Amino acid sequence: MIAAMLRPLAVFQLRAYYDRAPSTMSAASHDAQRLATLGVAMTVVATLIFLLVVGIIGFGLWRRRNSPDALDSPADVRTPVDVSENWWILGGGLAMPVVVLAGVFLMTLSTMRAYRPAPAGAPEILVIGHQWWWEVRYPNDTVITANELHLPVGRAVHLELRSADVIHSFWAPNLEGKTDVIPGQQNEMVLRADSAGVYRAECAEYCGRQHANMALSIVAEAPADYQRWLSSTKAVAAAPANDTARAGLAVFMSHSCAFCHSIRGTPATGSFGPDLTHLGSRSTLAGGALPNTVGYLAGWISNADRLKPGTKMPASPMDGASLQAVVRYLEGLK
Repeated sequence: MIAAMLRPLAVFQLRAYYDRAPSTMSAASHDAQRLATLGVAMTVVATLIFLLVVGIIGFGLWRRRNSPDALDSPADVRTPVDVSENWWILGGGLAMPVVVLAGVFLMTLSTMRAYRPAPAGAPEILVIGHQWWWEVRYPNDTVITANELHLPVGRAVHLELRSADVIHSFWAPNLEGKTDVIPGQQNEMVLRADSAGVYRAECAEYCGRQHANMALSIVAEAPADYQRWLSSTKAVAAAPANDTARAGLAVFMSHSCAFCHSIRGTPATGSFGPDLTHLGSRSTLAGGALPNTVGYLAGWISNADRLKPGTKMPASPMDGASLQAVVRYLEGLK
C-alpha cells in the first residue's frame, strides 16, 4: 500500500531532476546533433514517400471508379492493359527505392564520418551493466560509484562498456547513440557534453523484469567542479559524526548489508551490490528508480522488492531504532 502510494511521487520527482527530457531531439553534444539531423531527414523522406504512395493509391481508386469500362462493360469483358503502365512498376518499385535508399545511405555515411574519437589523454571511465543498475569506475583515479557518471563539459571521455550478467545497451539520448553492453566483451564509446546539466542514460536492451528502471544520471559540469567532485569521491567514507551514526554503522556491519556492499574506510568490502562510500551525495536510489531521500532509503532497506519488484536486494527487517540509525549513517556518507 505504502509502496503503491510512493511510486507516482518518485516518478514525478525524478522527472524534475533532469535538466532536459531524454530525447534525441534535445541534443547537447556534437554527435547527438548529427544523429538528430539524420533522424529528422529520414523522417521527412519517409513522410513524403508515405504521402506519395497514399496519393497514388487514391488516384488509382478514383480513376477506376470513374472509368467507363468499370461502369458499362459486361462482367466478362477485360480492358487490355496499357503497356506504359509497366513503367509505374519499374519507376515506383525499382528506380525510386534505389534512389531513396542510396540517398539515405549517403546521409548515414556522412553522419558516421563526423564521429570524433576520444583524444589522447581523455578520461577513462569503466561502466558495468548489472541487473538492474550501473556500476561506474574511474580506474585512473580509484573512484567507484553507481548510477551516476560525472564528466567535464566540453571534454570527451572514453567509456569502456562491460556487462556482469546479461546483454544491456547503454544509451544517453541527449549525448550519443546506443552501444550494446555484452557479457564477455568490451565495447567502447566516446561521450561528450557541450553544455552543463544532468542527463538521463538508460538501458535500451530488454534485460529482465526491471529493465525500464535501469537508469544512470550523467552530470556534466564545469572542469573545476568535476575535479572537485573527483577529489571528494576519492576519499574514504567519513567517520560517523554522532552516536546515532555510529550505531548505524554497527547495524550495517551486523546485518547482511556488509556482505553485498562496500564502504571504503570500513570493514565492509562486499562487491555484489553498489559501492555505498558516498551514497549520501547521490541523487537517486535503486538504479535511478527512486529519489535519494530519507523515506525512500528507509523503505529500500526494509523491503526493496516492494519498491522495485524483482530486484536482487533482499529485505533487511530490523526494528525502528536500528533502521533509523542505519539510514542516518548512510545519508551522512557524502
